[in-house]
Amino acid sequence: MIAEPTAPFLRACRRLPTDYTPVWFMRQAGRYMPEYMALKEKYTMLERINTPTLAAEITMQPINAFNLDAAIIFSDILPPLIGMGLDLEFVGGVGPRLNKSIHSAQDVADLVTPPAAEIMGPTLEAIKLVTAELAPRGIPLIGFSGAPFTLASYAIEGGGSKNYLKAKSFMYNEPAAWDQLMNKLVAVQADYLLEQARAGAAALQVFDSWAGHALSKLDYVRYVRPYNTQLFQKLEKAGVPVINFSTGTSSYLAEVAACGGDVIGIDWQMPLDWAWQQIGHDKAIQGNLDPVALLAPWPELKARADDVLNRAAGRSGHIFNLGHGLFPSVPVDNVRRVIDYVHERTS
Repeated sequence: MIAEPTAPFLRACRRLPTDYTPVWFMRQAGRYMPEYMALKEKYTMLERINTPTLAAEITMQPINAFNLDAAIIFSDILPPLIGMGLDLEFVGGVGPRLNKSIHSAQDVADLVTPPAAEIMGPTLEAIKLVTAELAPRGIPLIGFSGAPFTLASYAIEGGGSKNYLKAKSFMYNEPAAWDQLMNKLVAVQADYLLEQARAGAAALQVFDSWAGHALSKLDYVRYVRPYNTQLFQKLEKAGVPVINFSTGTSSYLAEVAACGGDVIGIDWQMPLDWAWQQIGHDKAIQGNLDPVALLAPWPELKARADDVLNRAAGRSGHIFNLGHGLFPSVPVDNVRRVIDYVHERTS
């Protein structure tokens, strides 16, 4: 018989009672913290990701600064694409750019699917370093990856996109190549996530950041859901809670939840109680404060945090988070204040 977890975050993932509502924030390790900016001045993004001691240090910065209930490993969703044969760089003021992207069915056929231990070794080592530091404090670590559609879109578009013309055109015009691409991404991401769990990650999160902004419900069900379902099925053997996070998917949230995951992460554009009804109360829920609310004065920020908590209605299985990641301009004091407030109000 598996023992019940003691960490509040892990208990909430399993919909078990907690003494208070656990809190962690997406992008909590990074660009809003002076400690992080000091390292950013010295090292490139890929250097920060691929140097285990640096990635571990960055992961721990918010844990040392705030009373958070979980850490998330410092990395990015895109580095696995390098190991598959694509060329990634992070351009200051622009973001990620893939100088070698996918244009044809042959490009997809040329992609390789090496084991995560071979292509993501630095991140796996960083996880081991961080878990060794977190274990005495009883704080779990979250590992993560990108979802197949989001990674496929980056790989085809070559970077960010407003209309996803290249990705969707490829999806419609090259169905066999699309299927091959998505299956390769499922294989690589599943292996990577399972390796993160083996390295010590106590939970896993899959980020599907683009599907909801690019696709109708019809396209999601046809071109994405089968592959997400395969991915979450493969992750069941990890033996740790899995968070299924997406943005812009309120019009087909039930279909997103049906793909799998123990916890459904939601964006800020829907009421939390309504979202929980859509996904079913047999799943835990994560969210969903608007990250821009952290720029508001305290009375407004408090009211918005209260709204999220009130909609959770004290039900077991709520993890307080943002509806997306922290922005660089967020005041550090607001981050600390809302974390402490959620703990105090729900204890």
